[in-house]
Amino acid sequence: MLVSEILAIKGKVLYTIAPSKPLGEAVSIMAEQDVGSLVVFEHGRMAGILTFREVLKRVHEAGRDWLDMTVAQAMISSPMVAAPEMEMDELRKLMVDHHQRYLPVMDEGTLLGVVSFHDVAKAVLEEQSFENRMLKNYIRNWPAESDEA
Repeated sequence: MLVSEILAIKGKVLYTIAPSKPLGEAVSIMAEQDVGSLVVFEHGRMAGILTFREVLKRVHEAGRDWLDMTVAQAMISSPMVAAPEMEMDELRKLMVDHHQRYLPVMDEGTLLGVVSFHDVAKAVLEEQSFENRMLKNYIRNWPAESDEA
């Protein structure tokens, strides 16, 4: 399965924010939309990604002052990205090896979406379920051995 197929299953909804916005606003959006990441856009281009992990780090470091921070102060400015033609196994390895739960999917400078580890797990389950159905159907329709000998 390809990353583009995972995006097709997931859908194309993207949540974005500007780097100059307050970190508190990003937290509100993430909570209201029940998402773990926001793509940071500036001048029509991806400037980075903000995940709940970065938010928690900044809250821990800044204490009460975290509300004075901007998204730019917390985001990952050069995130790793996935390509739409990347195989799912390669994507999983990349995410695990680099401890990344969210990866933007880019195609020649165009952001296609964000794939989460949850999206990958869901795709794996759907793929396995499909394979199981096909195998059961194959076994069910297996030709019976003839008694002729």
